[in-house]
Amino acid sequence: MAFTVANARVLITGGASGMGRLYAERAIREQARSVTLWDIDPLALDTTASALSGYGTIVHTRVVDVSQLDNVRDAARHELDSFRVPDVLINNAGIVRGNDYFWDTDSERDTEPTMRINAIAPMHVTREFLPAMIGDGSREKRILNVASAAGTLANPRMSVYAASKWALIGWSDSVRLELERSGNGHVKITTFCPSYVTTGMFEGARGPLMTPLLAPDVAVQRAWQAMLSGKPFRLTPWTVGLARGLKGVLPTTVWDRVADRVFSVYSSMDEFTGRSTTVFPRTTEPAKETKA
Repeated sequence: MAFTVANARVLITGGASGMGRLYAERAIREQARSVTLWDIDPLALDTTASALSGYGTIVHTRVVDVSQLDNVRDAARHELDSFRVPDVLINNAGIVRGNDYFWDTDSERDTEPTMRINAIAPMHVTREFLPAMIGDGSREKRILNVASAAGTLANPRMSVYAASKWALIGWSDSVRLELERSGNGHVKITTFCPSYVTTGMFEGARGPLMTPLLAPDVAVQRAWQAMLSGKPFRLTPWTVGLARGLKGVLPTTVWDRVADRVFSVYSSMDEFTGRSTTVFPRTTEPAKETKA
């Protein structure tokens, strides 16, 4: 029987806006039992919860700083104590810093938060929920880890971001194998690797040759379908897979010339500006629930 989100419990990190909100909307359209949104922005959480009301799905919101292990543990404990073992866990929260050479980056402002949020946070979140997901054999489970094409190819001016996504991909696929080899294949992991998505995070970035910037709804639709089918990887658009394959077979010096002069990968971040980042206090509010 094909996996369905109908009557499932869905938890989404970074769920108050952007692609996180689109995942929530998709889950509600497909009649999820409940959707839990974690985000660091309390105002965006309230706005999104209000917009998602009235559709028959219970929406839970909680202010969580996923870069802080104590925040993650407290929030996860609340979910589990409330008998809400996720059927679908979407590790969507992420940040990007770019347009600087590595030696011009700031370790505290750039490196630490990027690695904590993009790479370490999905590990912490998944670790808190995975034993319960394994133990609940009532239905198949899904974990969607949102990585990036940057985790498959080196790219100047985004070394720390690329490192965080390389780490995420390696960890995500390793856990997938552990689940399969340990007889816990009812929990399936999908690693999603899109090129630049027009959420504002990559404002100013240019798509490489034959690699258009992806609209958020297109990216979410492709990730969602891969997650439902339990597909281990989804690289999109198709040129991401092509570039990955060429890099694997060509000598490094040849690939560098092709990536730079033909595909324009290495100049894609030259005009990156990104969006301004708002810093929110590291606090955790009690979960707020609305009937949607």
